[in-house]
Amino acid sequence: MDKIRSNILLIGMPGSGKSTIGRLLSKRTGMPVVDTDDLLVEKEGIPLQEILQTKGLDYFYDAEARVLSELMLKGYIISTGGSAVYYNEAMEKLRECCVVVYLKASVKRLLRNIRNLDSRGIALKPGQTFEDLHEERRPLYEKYADITIETDGQTPASICREIKAKVL
Repeated sequence: MDKIRSNILLIGMPGSGKSTIGRLLSKRTGMPVVDTDDLLVEKEGIPLQEILQTKGLDYFYDAEARVLSELMLKGYIISTGGSAVYYNEAMEKLRECCVVVYLKASVKRLLRNIRNLDSRGIALKPGQTFEDLHEERRPLYEKYADITIETDGQTPASICREIKAKVL
């Protein structure tokens, strides 16, 4: 990893393992980890699902964009919310200081990993299915990714080994 891009930014759909991989990679590298979903919850004082239900999708997007834009970190692993890729300005800024790793998973695996689809705080538009969301976001994940890790059939440990081999 170069000195300018000293952070590892994990992007991908809900259920792709960003938070799990971030924590495990932190243990294996000694790099601190931050989860932008946690920062958003801390800033708003309520869970993601409650933000969506009480304040709406547009507010959620604005709040998430602010959290991403305010990140000023060096030497961190950053796990993002699945919708981080909607904010071009924030993502372009983050690409300057981060190696962006896309954790790519099939819809089947994502849905298997998500046990609480209705209460998890997933930013779905009215009438939008999870599959629709996946198709909408996939090109954005691919656009911003420096490295893509195919996670289907892999364990968190093997995913971390692959990230370390490709990034560090």
